[in-house]
Amino acid sequence: MTQYDTVDRIALGVSGALATIGIVVSGVVEIVAGEPYGAAPVTNDAGEVVATPAVDPTIRTGLVIAALVVLLVWGLYRVATTEPDQPSETADGHVTAD
Repeated sequence: MTQYDTVDRIALGVSGALATIGIVVSGVVEIVAGEPYGAAPVTNDAGEVVATPAVDPTIRTGLVIAALVVLLVWGLYRVATTEPDQPSETADGHVTAD
């Protein structure tokens, strides 16, 4: 197993931060802002908007999707830059199973 280099740590940190902000922090903001909880604006019988979410669901979704995209790009980077393991050979030239 290889150790993470600087690029790996940055990618994992950015992805983790985006996911944490999108899920935990914005969820806490919603709780602190008070009821009503929900992703859509609340309307009355006349159709007037009486309450909206504190954090727009589009922003929350965008942050989580951005975190997943960073992980995808990091995974592609790891595939492109990591050298495959070479099979070990014995003295007589036969390949052994590890």
